[in-house]
Amino acid sequence: MATATLARQIGRAITKATNSTGSGNGWFSPHMAAASRAIAERIPLVDLVLEVRDARIPLSSAYDQLRNHTSSSKRIIVMNKMDLANHSQLKDWMKYFEQKNYISYGVNAHNKESIQQLLNFLQARVRELKKVDQSSHTTTILLVGIPNVGKSALANSLHRIGRISAAEKGKLKHATVSPQPGETKNITGLKIASHPNFYVLDTPGVLPPHILDDEVCTKLALTGTIQDCFAGEKELAQCFLSILNRSDEYKKWAKLSNSENERSFADRNIECSTSSEMGMKRKRQYPTDHTQDFIVHDVRRTLFEVISSFDGNVEDERLIEEELKAMHAAFQVPLESEHYAQNKIAAKLLNLFRTGRLGHYILDSIPRKL
Repeated sequence: MATATLARQIGRAITKATNSTGSGNGWFSPHMAAASRAIAERIPLVDLVLEVRDARIPLSSAYDQLRNHTSSSKRIIVMNKMDLANHSQLKDWMKYFEQKNYISYGVNAHNKESIQQLLNFLQARVRELKKVDQSSHTTTILLVGIPNVGKSALANSLHRIGRISAAEKGKLKHATVSPQPGETKNITGLKIASHPNFYVLDTPGVLPPHILDDEVCTKLALTGTIQDCFAGEKELAQCFLSILNRSDEYKKWAKLSNSENERSFADRNIECSTSSEMGMKRKRQYPTDHTQDFIVHDVRRTLFEVISSFDGNVEDERLIEEELKAMHAAFQVPLESEHYAQNKIAAKLLNLFRTGRLGHYILDSIPRKL
């Protein structure tokens, strides 16, 4: 099954599921509508607007409300989670935004050096703007974006690094951070610099009431913006595998398949029992924890071997079926209930994809010139 076809099917399923929730739309709640109005009121009042996007979906994660609200000089597109994106493709996207006369910046909200560089960039940008209007008032920066692009994590990191740089004392404030979309409920102000004072305003994530593009719906679900329940974890895992199969990411795991690197879980237990130190290490290995390195190693190796040995087109849905079957052993999921096992495997695969453990991707394609 072609990736685009599968993506459209999932997108239609999401639209159908959200429209049948009884409230008209499963994601655009009254809370989100109120947040949208509050953000619109603040946009004209701030010095800079940082539109935070997910670097894996630079177009699909665009904040729809900004289309008619702010000039390009006041708006900066911040592509967060750059550590999860394909680096060479991300550079192409930066060039694309530059050609469109947009200011863009890539960042990893969990990396101190990356945050410090962004903070320096923002301070330099504000100085340029101050030369124009000659004002010396407190600078306010508004963070906006769709849910789950990392706005709150970015705000907290800017606050923490900014306070350290300014050698300020006092208790740090924190914006609410969660892997689940929609956790930020209010607009929160955090100080990020002094002399002059800089404040960043963290805002709730807002999606448009309706998303007409089925493939965009699927990309938002894959990256965690739309909750898994609307699409189904198994369907999303199948979509991820179809993307993996068409990419070059799995080829990077070829060395894991070498006989000298192949070791079963039982082999590790034997090795660990050879000394008290290694015995302690064995106690810290939990087969049910799919985030441990030895489990991720087995998952990568298994996926590489299944894809490489498949005799047929990589877009054939039979390949995805073989990969999911092989994941039982890689994730060490018992076969007591096929439905339960498939859902558990799907959830583990999605988690490893979303945390960058199964490669780096950009799911959007740069628009072609007309």
